[in-house]
Amino acid sequence: MKRLIIFIFVSLILFSFIMGRISQATDLILNNVPAQIYFGPRGGCVEAIINELGKAHTEILVQAYSFTSAPIAKALLAAKKRGVDVQVILDKSQRTQKYSSATFFKNVGIPVFIDSAHAIAHNKIIIIDKATVITGSFNFTKAAEEKNAENLLIISSKDMAILYLENWQKHKEHSKMY
Repeated sequence: MKRLIIFIFVSLILFSFIMGRISQATDLILNNVPAQIYFGPRGGCVEAIINELGKAHTEILVQAYSFTSAPIAKALLAAKKRGVDVQVILDKSQRTQKYSSATFFKNVGIPVFIDSAHAIAHNKIIIIDKATVITGSFNFTKAAEEKNAENLLIISSKDMAILYLENWQKHKEHSKMY
């Protein structure tokens, strides 16, 4: 009985230690941070994204589960043509579609990486110039703009952008070039 109690006690300590390391949050206090919030369907999410992409000067990093929005893809291509470094990480489901956004991006010279290390790579983020983060439930798809109940946040915060950038880079490290 004493061994069982010791085993349970040690197990709880180890479990607490492991869970603490897995579920660590980064605290960030946002004071006077400009942000825009959009809701769909037909809430202007695509237009807002295209507007932000048009402001990019040096870098746009995308991480997306589903990507079928032609207007957003064209805005990324326009940014690339302006000399902006554009890179995209997509879920493995984009690899198996006949002509996917991954194929489009690859064909126009935008580096594409496939994240297959997870059941699904469900992130929906865009990091612009290490200063702006676009995130939310909004998939970069026509259905998200026209049919789905979605939300989109555009946050102008270098502190937040750095955190998202670090996470983006971790996913790029285990992703494969398309």
